[in-house]
Amino acid sequence: MATAADGVSNGRLILGIGAGWNEPEYEAFGLPFDHRVDRLTEALKILRPLLCERHVDFHGKYYQASDCDNAPAGPRPQGPPLLVGGEGPRMLRLTAQYADLWNTGYMGQPESVIEPIARIGAACREVGRDPATLGITALIGVWFPDLQAEKPGFFPNPLVGTPTEIAEAIHGYAELGVQHIMFQYAPYTPDAYHRLAEALTVYRAR
Repeated sequence: MATAADGVSNGRLILGIGAGWNEPEYEAFGLPFDHRVDRLTEALKILRPLLCERHVDFHGKYYQASDCDNAPAGPRPQGPPLLVGGEGPRMLRLTAQYADLWNTGYMGQPESVIEPIARIGAACREVGRDPATLGITALIGVWFPDLQAEKPGFFPNPLVGTPTEIAEAIHGYAELGVQHIMFQYAPYTPDAYHRLAEALTVYRAR
């Protein structure tokens, strides 16, 4: 499915996966919630060769992929980039071993990403990988207090400010080597959306 979507989008897809954390989501789909990182480990051992080499033959405890091919090939020889999101030691190590990109979440000001980047760098060196070969992405929480008085509970230290100040923060992330950013903003209203869009316009004008 990812390879087909990569073809339809002319090589623009990023395949992002993780071990998950929200048990009600698993229950809604009838999926087991136990041994999530173990299951993801096997999934990565299947996905990585299928994306890069178009073939895998894998027999694990949780998943089986017997003499499996990924055809037809997509527009990129190595397939769509594989992004893994996670923070714990095992997840960081798996990311260093298998991923093209790593995502960290709920960042605020650019300096909030410095310590997580150091941890993924250490995980890369532990498995013998040059950290520069792993792309960094970040999910940024943005809060507009004048539009919503109560601070969102799921943002530990959200990014706040004018569109110009948010644009400066985006520039700060770029200077730290973050290749892609995503936003979750509060409140989720048209006014907040337009402010964030203005910030992106200011950033791109630079």
